[in-house]
Amino acid sequence: MSVTISVIIPVFNEGTGTKILVRDLTTNNGFNEIIVVDASTDDASKAYLAELAAQWHGTGSAVYYTGDRGRARQMNFGSARATSDILLFLHADTVLPVGAIAVIDDAAQAGALWGRFDVRLDADDWWFRIIETAMNYRSALTGIATGDQAIFVRRDLFESVGGYADIALMEDIDISRRLKRVAPPVRIREAVMTSARRWHDGGVFATVINMWILRLLFWVGVSPARLERWYGNAR
Repeated sequence: MSVTISVIIPVFNEGTGTKILVRDLTTNNGFNEIIVVDASTDDASKAYLAELAAQWHGTGSAVYYTGDRGRARQMNFGSARATSDILLFLHADTVLPVGAIAVIDDAAQAGALWGRFDVRLDADDWWFRIIETAMNYRSALTGIATGDQAIFVRRDLFESVGGYADIALMEDIDISRRLKRVAPPVRIREAVMTSARRWHDGGVFATVINMWILRLLFWVGVSPARLERWYGNAR
């Protein structure tokens, strides 16, 4: 591999779903660093993630930290401790495709400064195929990536744009705006598999409408703190 890659995983009460994360990272075990930043988790995931850090047998190192709650803060905390060329921000309920390391390396060798994966939802109903297709096309057209698309970025570029803004919501959209002023994102068509739980919990159509309304309000200047109060614990 020609570039080094650090995986940064913000965690807060992910539950036993972290078993899937551990299995995935064991399969994709060529990362140089795995940095888990846990924001005071009080469920079963703490034990799984601590075990990952303690017993990791991949080619690199795995480190488990605790930090302040807030996905942007957690990712900034992890990135400040990373030493690799590429930072890969991975949600704890998202599974990378096999060969993700080589794909990112190929993109970096071709000159990519940042990028993201297409996404597939872990549900079988046909409307989820429509949702994920719309998500992927929207991202391709706008150059805006969301956190569940496994954003990766060169560490020097991430630092030059100031990292993630310390905001309660929409930190992924905010940093995409700033990154694409420097360069457009590379689209990796191999899809990550991410949880469809928000759609199951909130209802498919209600969740889609709510997400679009939140994004529209963010675009017109409503503060992330106010949006977070509306959004609650849905994400």
